[in-house]
Amino acid sequence: MTDTSDTRSADSSEEHAPRRSPLLRLMRYLPLIAPVLLWALPCWVLLYAGQHWPLPVTLVGTTLFVLGLVGMPLAMGRGHGRRQQDRAAIVGDTLLGGSWVLFTWSVLLGVLLRLVLTVAGVGESQDRARIVTWAVLGTTAVLLAWGYAEARRVPRVRRLDVQLPRLGAGLDGTRVVLITDTHYGPLDRARWSERVCETVNTLEADLVCHTGDIADGTAERRRAQAVPLGTVRATKARVYVTGNHEYYSEAQGWVDLMGELGWEPLRNRHLLVERGGDTLVVAGVDDVTAESSGLAGHRAHLAGALDGADPDLPVLLLAHQPKFVDRAAAAGIDLQISGHTHGGQIWPFHHLVRLDQPALAGLSRHGARTLLYTSRGTGFWGPPFRVFAPSEITLLVLRSPDLPSSP
Repeated sequence: MTDTSDTRSADSSEEHAPRRSPLLRLMRYLPLIAPVLLWALPCWVLLYAGQHWPLPVTLVGTTLFVLGLVGMPLAMGRGHGRRQQDRAAIVGDTLLGGSWVLFTWSVLLGVLLRLVLTVAGVGESQDRARIVTWAVLGTTAVLLAWGYAEARRVPRVRRLDVQLPRLGAGLDGTRVVLITDTHYGPLDRARWSERVCETVNTLEADLVCHTGDIADGTAERRRAQAVPLGTVRATKARVYVTGNHEYYSEAQGWVDLMGELGWEPLRNRHLLVERGGDTLVVAGVDDVTAESSGLAGHRAHLAGALDGADPDLPVLLLAHQPKFVDRAAAAGIDLQISGHTHGGQIWPFHHLVRLDQPALAGLSRHGARTLLYTSRGTGFWGPPFRVFAPSEITLLVLRSPDLPSSP
């Protein structure tokens, strides 16, 4: 897998805190400027950019935008702050998602549609301004309705064959099912959770993996939504690693609950999967935010996860965030599977995600040997919408170069 010097190099890099990414630096200022931008710009595009609405319409519309601007951060503060009020969280998250979609299409249609109308010979007029307003409102309504249905549905299964050059012939056809970012939260999704697990069980997996962000809230609070995970079946193992959201809500409680439900928490450790006389190392690491959480014994430690593993065996690594792939590639990992990005969840947020992560979704190569599969996630975080970023349950069929792929 790697020589001793490579291992020491990868291990020593883990002793240093990760550099603050551009996205994290930007996030310091977003709580101050984002709510104003999200509500003020659509207000101007829909009500004041040449429409000349009757005064009552302008007053009512402006009042609604002001209520959104004030109410959204208040509701999110009550919902996700110290009080942890689920109803407030639902209101705040819904307003956040709705305002993001409205903002996006106010910008796009406010500019592009005006340009198209100008080219078509429709000059500056009240009629043109109102065409833009109704186009923005109509597009936003359709996308929010569709996005809500996409977020609440049982994800489609995405199947992919992945060839690993070091995989033995006996392991060819090994079925790895990945679920991640279930984010059980303020909206009770216990029935959804049951249906997801039923779908997983139809895939006849050898190995089922959950790469973190199980829930928003403690294990005690979200237990009813997570309990169906105990019904998941796999012929070899069910394995789990922590995500960053576990470290917002008593991560050890989630590690304990997953163990109680029959899953193997791979906290900087590995297990061996044997099939047809060949062996696969399945390793897992804590999320990269674990060490900064202050929780004793939690940190991402790849060398510890591989300790004692035969360096000639292929390695499947579970790591919540795709950006861990730099360390994985340095250590010669064959395949890393991750989540975290949600595929952007609500377009065009994926552009911001790419500032922080090396991959958004799908299979990518990093270094000479390492492949990374990034799932768009099984659930959703916060706003109950998925726009141009569908959720997924992933079936990865591992292939050996020694055998041809079967159909």
